[in-house]
Amino acid sequence: MLDKLKHITTFIFDVDGVLTDGNILVTENGEQWRTFNTKDGYAMQLAIKKGYNICVISGGTSQGILKRLNGLGINDIFLGIHHKKNIFDTYIKTKHLQPKEIVFVGDDVPDLAPMLQVGLAVCPADAVQEIKEISHYISPYKGGAGVARDIIEKILKIQDKWLDNNPDAGDGGKF
Repeated sequence: MLDKLKHITTFIFDVDGVLTDGNILVTENGEQWRTFNTKDGYAMQLAIKKGYNICVISGGTSQGILKRLNGLGINDIFLGIHHKKNIFDTYIKTKHLQPKEIVFVGDDVPDLAPMLQVGLAVCPADAVQEIKEISHYISPYKGGAGVARDIIEKILKIQDKWLDNNPDAGDGGKF
């Protein structure tokens, strides 16, 4: 697997069950609340700072998701996507990416088709069985508990890009 890490230039993440724990708190007025991990946020903004592409493809539509991801500097955000393969195919074509350059981190059946096309398929420890079976790497972390940090840190360390001379203690999460 270490050889696969050397070629990665692009991270694609699902949200619910990957960047969050998959739980959604729905308020009386219908707002949907999620929690995100600040360690994931730090790693994501660092990857952007180091020149990596970060893309998020999610079925969720909450404005909170959009605000959080924009605050980290992520611009390639696709929300309300029920068939992820179509957006995935368009994204990699637009960015002129090869499969070996891409890691896709997913946790459930809607992530299956794009995960089968990438150089490195990754899932959290609590992913569904179908996703675990096709993943090249199963993180020891559950969704929302550092799985994004885990894979970003591994890749940046292998590529000697992990340490930052001017780290952002705010994790890049500006609202």
